Amino acid sequence: MPKTGKNNHARKGELPSTLQRSDQKAQNTFAKTYDSAMESYDNDESRAARTAFASLKHSYEKVGDHWEAKEEPGPSDAHAKEGVDSSKPTAGGVDANASKEHLYQRARELDIKGRSTMDKGELVKALQKANDAATRKALEG
Repeated sequence: MPKTGKNNHARKGELPSTLQRSDQKAQNTFAKTYDSAMESYDNDESRAARTAFASLKHSYEKVGDHWEAKEEPGPSDAHAKEGVDSSKPTAGGVDANASKEHLYQRARELDIKGRSTMDKGELVKALQKANDAATRKALEG
């Protein structure tokens, strides 16, 4: 996993693929949090990765196969708001706390069919599905 290198920039090849296609600030947010968590959690890679993604999701949302800055920082879903012991499901990087209009716009950008008739929960699920498909496609080629 990542280590921040020269100039405190994340080394791109060590980042998850979705972050490799994201801006430098997103990469650095993830890498710095990961590095710090590795020290704090006695080199527990799984815990460090969860911590780094939680930090990233506070300021970024997954859009297709990459991460983009959120309009407003804050927890991305009920799971993030409650913390690690939450029994609520995660939205997988979708900013489920965003307005329905914002989610609709993201669905439009990703050309999700039937978006105009979806409620907010349906938009979140459709965005998760579209993001996963876009990531798979990017990994394939």
